[in-house]
Amino acid sequence: MSAEDSADYKALLLDGVPLLDLRAPVEFARGAFPAARNLPLMSDEERAQVGTCYKERGQQAAIELGHRLVGGATREQRLQQWLAFAQAHPDGFLYCFRGGLRSQTVQRWLADAGVDYPRITGGYKAMRQYLLEVLEQAARQPVILIAGRTGSGKTRILPRISRAVDLEGLACHRGSAFGALLEPQPTQIGFENALAIALLKTMQTPGPIFLEDESRLIGRRALPLTLHERMQQAPFVELDVPFSERVEGVLADYIVDLRERYLRSNPEQGAQQHRERLLADLAKLQRRLGGVRYQQLRGLMEAAFDAQDAAGDLDTHRAWIAQLLRDYYDPMYAFQMQKRAERRLLLATPDAVCEWADAQAARA
Repeated sequence: MSAEDSADYKALLLDGVPLLDLRAPVEFARGAFPAARNLPLMSDEERAQVGTCYKERGQQAAIELGHRLVGGATREQRLQQWLAFAQAHPDGFLYCFRGGLRSQTVQRWLADAGVDYPRITGGYKAMRQYLLEVLEQAARQPVILIAGRTGSGKTRILPRISRAVDLEGLACHRGSAFGALLEPQPTQIGFENALAIALLKTMQTPGPIFLEDESRLIGRRALPLTLHERMQQAPFVELDVPFSERVEGVLADYIVDLRERYLRSNPEQGAQQHRERLLADLAKLQRRLGGVRYQQLRGLMEAAFDAQDAAGDLDTHRAWIAQLLRDYYDPMYAFQMQKRAERRLLLATPDAVCEWADAQAARA
C-alpha cells in the first residue's frame, strides 16, 4: 500500500471525497456510494468475457484477454476520462470491487501518464462491509421518532433538527400510497449505503438520532431490519397540527409541488400525467376505502383536477384531501397510536418539538 492509498473508510465517507468507481456498469447499477462516479475499466460485455476466461483458463489468461480488450484507442479514450476526473478531483480516490487488479491497473496507467492517484484498499466490497457495520451500530443507538398525522409536516421539520436523518429523502419517496416522486428510487443497496453514511455523520456527536416514524417499506426500499426493529421500540414525539393546516400540507406536497415537478419534466403532458398518477394512487386504496367511498373520492378528485386545469383553482382539491384524511388516514393513525401511547414523550407544535429536540442534543 502506497502512502496515498487508504483503508480509512470512515474518514473517506465522512469527508465525502470524490470517488472514481472502476467497476462495470452492471456492478455500479446494483449499488454505489453517493460521492461516486462510474468510469469503468471494462464494459459489461468485456467483464463477462474476462470472467469466463478466468474460469476456463485461469488468471493469467484472463489478464492477457483484459489487456487485449482494453487496449489501443479504447484504452486511450478511457484513460483520458480518468485523467479528467483526477484533474477535476485531485482529492479523490479510485477503487474497483475488491481493490485488486482493476484498480491497480488503472492506478498504474495513471502513474505512467504522470498522475499519482490514490486507491482505496479493499475496494467497494470493504467499504460496503464497513457501512453494513455502521447500520448495526446505529441500531444500538438511542432513537427518537417524529410522529404525526398525515399532513402534519414531519419531513419538513427534519432540517431544523440537528441530529435528524431524512429517511424519505434518502429513499426518494414520501412514504405513503401517494408518495412516489418522478425520480426513480435508488437501488436497495444504494439506499442502504446512503443511509449508513448519513447515520455515520450523525453519530459523530452524542445524543439521540431523530427519525421520522416510518413503516419498514418506504416505497419499494426497505429499512434495514435491525434499525426498523429498534424504531419499533423507540419513544416518539408527536406533532400537534390543526386539521386545516394538515390539509394545506397535503395540498402543498401532492398538488402544488408534485405538479410543478411533472411540468418541469414534461411541460406539455405534465399536468395530465400528474392527474393520472394521483388517480392511480387512489385506486390502490379502493379495497380499503370500499366501493362507495372510493367512487366519492374519485369524483371529487376528478372535479378538482378539472377546476385546476380550467382556472388554476386549488380549492376543490381541499375537499377530497379533507375527506381522505378524515375517513381513511386519521382512523388508521389513531388505531396505531393506541398500541404505543405509553412511549410518547411529547405532543406539541412543530416549533416546540424542534426546540425540545435541540435541548435533548445539547443535554447529551
